[in-house]
Amino acid sequence: MKRTLIAIALLSLPAAAAKNGLDTARIEQITGVKGKWNEKEGVFKVEMPRSDLAVTTAGTKMIPPLGLTAWAAFTKAGAHTVVMGDMVLTEDQVNPAMSAALDNGLQVTALHNHFFWEQPRVMFMHIGGMGDEAKLAAGVAKIFETMKQKFEVPSANIDPASSTLDPKKIDAVLGKSGESNKGVYKVTIGREVKMAGHTMGNAMGVNTWAAFAGSDDQAIVDGDFAMLESELQGVLKALRKAGINIVAIHQHMTGETPRMLFLHYWGIGRTEDLARGLKDALGQTRS
Repeated sequence: MKRTLIAIALLSLPAAAAKNGLDTARIEQITGVKGKWNEKEGVFKVEMPRSDLAVTTAGTKMIPPLGLTAWAAFTKAGAHTVVMGDMVLTEDQVNPAMSAALDNGLQVTALHNHFFWEQPRVMFMHIGGMGDEAKLAAGVAKIFETMKQKFEVPSANIDPASSTLDPKKIDAVLGKSGESNKGVYKVTIGREVKMAGHTMGNAMGVNTWAAFAGSDDQAIVDGDFAMLESELQGVLKALRKAGINIVAIHQHMTGETPRMLFLHYWGIGRTEDLARGLKDALGQTRS
């Protein structure tokens, strides 16, 4: 009797999947990963344990069940398929994975750490998307592919105290002027939100800023972008197109109106090229 019930349950899974409108076999085929069907919530979830990583956190050996498993969950919302997921990435994999997501119809909604003191460092990138099932699955597959690769880490031997870059070239591109401090040239662009009925602006930290150091031919830029939720994807695409690396996406406040998201970035290249990339990203905002 028990075996009969198990057999019936197993046979009912494809029917449940079809009833919900998801082609689970196709999702598995496209992503290259086996999944599990959640009948109660109508969700099909594929997982990729990062068992290839030898991670220790504060001396503890980390294994996939401790939070080192990448996943993507699919469900139906009317005629559309929705995907949400969390990708487990080494630092060198983050921006290739982000570009893979953005270039293949997915959104990147957060980027942050889940641990302290881990070696090697592991980052977590949250994704989402709505649309055609096969296209969403293909985007997830592209991200999974990056987890099997190692990528070159950018570096630049720059001492800010020896900077020779020309701030006027940055001003000409951005259309804004900044301030120099110990070899670093910083441009700040304020935004405003309301908190408890009061306006909070540039001086309170609601701003986009960019700090440059180095020479006109080789410089670094790092900074923070303040964006509305509706602006995030456009800013990410513009920065990645310019070869600027994203290092974090999160909020700095709670309860503000409109909601403001922040991303931190790091880029290496010619000063004017970096400034143009930032200009394009600023063009995606109301700044």
